[in-house]
Amino acid sequence: MKSAVTTVLTVADAAGRFPSMSDIEAVKGSLDRAAARMEAAEKLAAGIDKVTADAVDAVYGKGSYDQANKDKCSRDIHHYLRLINYCLVTGGTGPLDEWGIAGMREVIRVQVLPTAAYIEAFTHIRERVCVPRDMSQQAAAEFKGLLDYLINALA
Repeated sequence: MKSAVTTVLTVADAAGRFPSMSDIEAVKGSLDRAAARMEAAEKLAAGIDKVTADAVDAVYGKGSYDQANKDKCSRDIHHYLRLINYCLVTGGTGPLDEWGIAGMREVIRVQVLPTAAYIEAFTHIRERVCVPRDMSQQAAAEFKGLLDYLINALA
């Protein structure tokens, strides 16, 4: 699984060199943000079911949409939030890249789920994060950054 540390080391190894000062600074920056990422991961893990349900309600409302589509959307949102949680823990986008984004478009297409619904759901989640009610400013920035990364991948 890719993390900030493994990414830097892999790039340096591929270039046949030791990590440069800028590589080391990138790793240091990731480690400096670790406490905020752990806070965000904890808060997300504690409320993942509520966050998922809130996002599905924001997309589908209480209307008479096909329950099967709502269930698929809920399952997928929950899955991607778990991947974001893993990213918060590892300090890199590896879990999303490796287990989420690579085949995401094909799965959504095959299941006839509109990409726009996912974008709307993750945008809703990003906009609903409240500082300091939900988490600190720095933890929210880490979480929102990963949501933006996922939203951009879906767009």
